[in-house]
Amino acid sequence: MKLVTTIKALRKELIRLRACGRTVGFVPTMGYFHAGHVSLMERSVKDHHATVVSLFVNPIQFGPGEDLGRYPRDLVRDRKMAQAAGVELFFVPSGAEMYPAGFLTHISVSRLGDSLCGASRPGHFSGVATVVGKLLNIVQPDAMYLGQKDAQQVEIISRMMRDLDFSTCLKVCPTVREKDGLAMSSRNAYLSPSERASAPSIYRALCHARAMIAAGERRAARINSVIKKLISDGAGASIEYVSCVTLHDLRFTRRIQGRVLIAVAARFGTTRLIDNIIVTT
Repeated sequence: MKLVTTIKALRKELIRLRACGRTVGFVPTMGYFHAGHVSLMERSVKDHHATVVSLFVNPIQFGPGEDLGRYPRDLVRDRKMAQAAGVELFFVPSGAEMYPAGFLTHISVSRLGDSLCGASRPGHFSGVATVVGKLLNIVQPDAMYLGQKDAQQVEIISRMMRDLDFSTCLKVCPTVREKDGLAMSSRNAYLSPSERASAPSIYRALCHARAMIAAGERRAARINSVIKKLISDGAGASIEYVSCVTLHDLRFTRRIQGRVLIAVAARFGTTRLIDNIIVTT
């Protein structure tokens, strides 16, 4: 595996790969890898001749008072994990490399970023869309791999790619979970032992909601209420939102009908966690 830190160097390596007729898969990350990241890398390695992984803690997707400064970082560990997964190119640019002096351009996907996580994190999804759009232009991969845990992000990036005619194929992979159901996240490292013990209540509540829907419940308000109660029963949990929205357009729905995303954001102590399930009726 080769580590590259500049756009010019990465493009030079990609020209070399493509001259040999090799397909390229891409996994964008902010680092501090866990099994979820590794699963995306391994899927790309399986599907393509070469895989590029980027590691960039993107400053423009963090709002004032968020955790940019303390976001977990361990480049040595991440580099070993990427290499073990079979990654060929590991792209680790600086902030100045990605956003040089005078950078003015931002991508905004209207409406899709206004609800759910976007309601409490204004500008977050514009930052995400901008960095992913920039990375796609740099790498120009045959396919990009994202995890379903970040469902709103997936829908926003998918819409951006469609609207701006990116030729890359987007592959969305299932959420990887701990044995007790907690969705894997770099931010899980922030949890205290007691918070970690309570955090799986999010997924347990979502699974209970799925069972209610399978038994015939269709009222979104009832589903939301039960999820909130089950999570709130856990020690130290505070709920930011529980929402049922139609998949792909993220519109709030009163009735569980068709394909519906049930999304949750909750805090355990100061740590904000998200999770979701997709149900089909």
